[in-house]
Amino acid sequence: DQDMINRQVDYAIEHGVNYFDTSPVYCQGKSETCTGIALKKHDRKKVFIATKLSNFNPATQSHEASVAMYHNSLKELQTDYIDYYLLHAVGGSMVEFNARYVDNGMMDFLMKERRAGRIRNLGFSFHGKKEVFDEVLALHDQYHWDFVQIELNYLDWDYADEISKSNVDASYLYAELQEKGIPAVIMEPLLGGRLANLPNYLAAELKSHAPERSVASWAFRYAGTPEGVLTVLSGMTYMEHLKDNLLSYCPLEPLSKQEQEYLHKSVADRIVGLENIPSNDCKYCMPCPYGIDIPAIFVHYNKCKNEGTLPRENVDAEYAKLRRNYLIGLDRAVPRLRQADHCISCGQCEPHCPQSIRIPRELRKISEFVE
Repeated sequence: DQDMINRQVDYAIEHGVNYFDTSPVYCQGKSETCTGIALKKHDRKKVFIATKLSNFNPATQSHEASVAMYHNSLKELQTDYIDYYLLHAVGGSMVEFNARYVDNGMMDFLMKERRAGRIRNLGFSFHGKKEVFDEVLALHDQYHWDFVQIELNYLDWDYADEISKSNVDASYLYAELQEKGIPAVIMEPLLGGRLANLPNYLAAELKSHAPERSVASWAFRYAGTPEGVLTVLSGMTYMEHLKDNLLSYCPLEPLSKQEQEYLHKSVADRIVGLENIPSNDCKYCMPCPYGIDIPAIFVHYNKCKNEGTLPRENVDAEYAKLRRNYLIGLDRAVPRLRQADHCISCGQCEPHCPQSIRIPRELRKISEFVE
């Protein structure tokens, strides 16, 4: 909805937002176009545009195809320079990193573009293995990373590797960047919305500590508090999301050490014990060629798990009621033909998941649970 996007961007800029993050692959390839249209009427010098070299597909990894992707980003964004350009989702392996950026000559090309001023800052976003992060960060002397985008929130600070074996604790990533003096851009401050939709008892507890603040604001303030954080990213679908985020940052009131400790010990510890599917609802797994709505299935399951309303043993007095509520809620959230039992385990989704969720296996488990 371009009109809605325009209104949100206008409102954001009026209230101090100046950093806009996009990618050639977001929103089924429409994000850069919509962002370019929305920003066109604003003073280019007053906004920072971030986009990415999202050459995941081997067909886009040649020098020619990757350069074409870069030039197309400039065209779609209607700009002659990019403020923050990222190598998108580094972390799978160094073989993959070299294929996407080094062997095809793209790093040499991007460094020339930076020297020419068409890229103002060059960095990478990280999802993946610690050894890959270490190795890519060690290239700082060669490439001079101007910034690095990492996942940081009060759950991932100490528990990222427990939630997903392919992720790295934010405390480690942040410390490494601090040591090298590299600014951090923060993604997933709400962990795909999970930290805005806490179990009812945890949400009530946070509200009792600060009745005037939203549950989400705790996570946003946490992400914005550490020294060396350049900016915090948030995907905002509705105007009310934008307005609530602005309340968290206009101005930012950093969390005290006591508040940070409270989130670590009293909230994060208990969330980890819930054993959810570690989906961030990022939709990188979509579209499924067979029409399965993977994120919506996981969101519904996690929501019921968080609220303690999953049907358990059929001897439970509440079993029939909980079973009915789960199934009706599932049908409302996900059309029947897009539910887990239609997954054929083709595995096309799995390589795209930043959390390395074994998606077909989890869908099979949910399908068996529903049966």
